[in-house]
Amino acid sequence: MTGAAKGVKILWVDDEIELLRPHVIFLQEKGFSVDICSNGSDALDMVGNESYDLLFLDEHMPGMSGMETLRAIRETAPALPVIMVTRSEEESLMESAIGSSVTDFLIKPVNPNQMLLAVKKVTEQSRLVTEKVRTHYLEAFNEISGRIGGASTIGDWYSLYRTLVFWQMELERSTDTGLHEIIDSQTEEANTVFARFISSVWERWMAGDDGGGEAPLLSPHVMSRRVLPLLEEERPVVMVVIDNMRFDQWRAIAPLLSNHYRVRSEELYTSILPTATQYSRNALFAGMMPGDIRKQYPQLWVDDDSDQGKNMHEEELLSLLLEREKRDIRWSYEKIMTAGAGRRLNDRYRSIIDSRFTTVVVNAVDMISHSRTDVGVMKELVADEASFRSLTRSWFTHSPVAELLKNLAATDALVVITTDHGNIRVRNPLKIIGDKSTSPNLRYKLGRNLAYDKKEVFAITDPQRARLPAVNISSKFIFATGADFLVYANNYNHYASYYRDTFQHGGISLQEMLCPLVILDPVQ
Repeated sequence: MTGAAKGVKILWVDDEIELLRPHVIFLQEKGFSVDICSNGSDALDMVGNESYDLLFLDEHMPGMSGMETLRAIRETAPALPVIMVTRSEEESLMESAIGSSVTDFLIKPVNPNQMLLAVKKVTEQSRLVTEKVRTHYLEAFNEISGRIGGASTIGDWYSLYRTLVFWQMELERSTDTGLHEIIDSQTEEANTVFARFISSVWERWMAGDDGGGEAPLLSPHVMSRRVLPLLEEERPVVMVVIDNMRFDQWRAIAPLLSNHYRVRSEELYTSILPTATQYSRNALFAGMMPGDIRKQYPQLWVDDDSDQGKNMHEEELLSLLLEREKRDIRWSYEKIMTAGAGRRLNDRYRSIIDSRFTTVVVNAVDMISHSRTDVGVMKELVADEASFRSLTRSWFTHSPVAELLKNLAATDALVVITTDHGNIRVRNPLKIIGDKSTSPNLRYKLGRNLAYDKKEVFAITDPQRARLPAVNISSKFIFATGADFLVYANNYNHYASYYRDTFQHGGISLQEMLCPLVILDPVQ
């Protein structure tokens, strides 16, 4: 008896079960325990009294048919894997069975090897998947390590981050926790090297609108270089900005849109520093760096030390951008802060396609990450990156945003999905000293009298050179890198413990800075 087959219990239901005795014996010889019965009524009793790992179910039986039996069994054993055995290959039967969560089909006459393969797919899938994923990832490990050490351009980092996200999500299919620890370690190593890369190029990138030709697509470039050119197609363009959404979270929700949209393009762009909504999203809508916004439109910029909302003027900034770009069009700006606001927007979604350009800002993912810090139950629900992806997918499935996109898919609208920055799970507290005017963000600090270890952070001592606003002449920015977070010396142990393993943003990491920018065409 093989280890995989030992303990696996199968129920086979068929009105011709006696003719199938050789197949039953074949399975028993392979180490499986097999019970048999010849009708749906007995099958219901047996499923109610015994715990089975798999059910073979004949589709065509006198009395209760296979489908009737299946529907009744689903009421008491909704998760029981079922392999439907049938003589028919009719499409309607297949569709009905799939709708009733049939795991697999076998067509009579049943071949023993096909039958064994079907059983293994159900009973050994987890082990087989884990072994296959382990083999492939370990083969890729050295190649990824080499790419981390050799990455010298932002294009290299885009490609490498895509690879890391692929393996993070692929390894979710594996039950080997050791593999999860290895990919986490590789991602941490990548973030260490990425921070050195960013610190070496950032001031050159900030030297001008295009960083002297060296800078990648940055937050202020997204509108003018990617989004607004879509208006040339004479179709409505809807840009959905999901605040604080990482690339892996986009990849988690992307399959939910596949029936309604095809992906025209999917790229990464680089969020500016700080990777915080006040800076990165204002830059996105203004098409300007924060320091330039403060100089040209001081009435539309709110400094860190102000109690006012930091993103109150996005609509005005967007209006000025459209004016500079000479886009004389009908446009609108929408913001979804609550489910109720999303439902109200859905009720009038037709008004969206009456505009040539609409931006929709969605704050749900940002609220999930921050509530993870503040609400105890959320700390249990969002324990790591995989659970954060899962919760994001669950939110999106039931969100008014998904409903809005479904409605828009029935129109000719082009849809852009993007974000202003991502986030990272922080684990390593760094002690700093600052005065009361220092900004409170855990991943960056803006202040005059900051004391810190220069080896542990990336510092911008002249904000003007980085095209960032400075409250006074002695202001400086410091940024946490990797999984670090910045904690004041006062009551250090309490806050270090409180914020450890929470999701934060504002600093330098692949997860925060490399943002998805996706253009979707409706499937007509």
